[in-house]
Amino acid sequence: MSAFKRKRGGQAPLSKKAKKAKFVADGGESPDEIKQEKTDEITVPAPVSMGKWTNKERVLIFSSRGINFRTRHLMQDLRTIMPHAKADTKMDRKDKLFVINEVCEMKNCNKCLFFEAKKKQDLYMWIANSPHGPSAKFLVQNVHTLAELKMTGNCLKGSRPLLSFDPKFDKEPHYALLKELFTQTFATPRYHPKSQPFVDHVFTFTIAENRIWFRNYQIMEEDASLVEIGPRFVLNLIKIFQGSFGGPTLYENPGFQSPNMHRRGLRLAAAARVREKQMVKELQKMKRADAKEDVSGDITADVFLTPADEKPLHIQTEAPDGSTTAMIQCRLQKM
Repeated sequence: MSAFKRKRGGQAPLSKKAKKAKFVADGGESPDEIKQEKTDEITVPAPVSMGKWTNKERVLIFSSRGINFRTRHLMQDLRTIMPHAKADTKMDRKDKLFVINEVCEMKNCNKCLFFEAKKKQDLYMWIANSPHGPSAKFLVQNVHTLAELKMTGNCLKGSRPLLSFDPKFDKEPHYALLKELFTQTFATPRYHPKSQPFVDHVFTFTIAENRIWFRNYQIMEEDASLVEIGPRFVLNLIKIFQGSFGGPTLYENPGFQSPNMHRRGLRLAAAARVREKQMVKELQKMKRADAKEDVSGDITADVFLTPADEKPLHIQTEAPDGSTTAMIQCRLQKM
């Protein structure tokens, strides 16, 4: 077979079009075999990496000020596994969220992942289709990064992932909207300049306990088994808006509880436990006091006492006469 000119390292040929290769006969073959081999041709397809890039999805991943180190590493991990992502500087918390649409326009991005930190302990994530919407706001929980997990799985940097969704995404309308939003955001476009023409890992979105669980797995070549790579996090849906970072509310999660209310409930429960312990201690003190009073009195002391007959009371209503008074004075003088 005729040899093509290739780049260094055995990469794809220089030409983008498909080429035809012909068999060349050796000197020891018969003329009939030579004619037959000349008619046989093999079509070499065009290289995958040289295709036309039509899906121009670009995702802007950045955050507000006040995030912790775990959120910063999570953002870096997402940029690593998403070759079509772009970064930007942190946004000031005083700015309105509508400014993000202008930032996306300047960065030439039509999708946005914005991490918003509050009180340096609560993390919220916005997934928006800029600038027309829709957008969704989530509370991010149980964040574990690549460096923290130390998983055994590994995948090629820049490879395109498969997206696996729970069957529940097709049963309810708000989950169907989120499925389309996740697909357009996390799926790497085909023929992207920074992507590799390989599919060796899977993004899974599972619904459990009214939350969306994100996992990243590697596809093993030997037996097609899955090995987790990371990162991993849990999304608790808050609201879905019609516009980008605002607008009319399309869906609101009725079972969502804000972190402030959750912490308040924990504090009230702890205070109730303390009050209950104090009440138990007071009851124990009262029981001990009653027991001491009972022991101090002798139960057998009143066994041999016989009650005496009650004598009628004599009340003197008249004053004593003079003789009686003189007798009393004499007796007092003798004493």
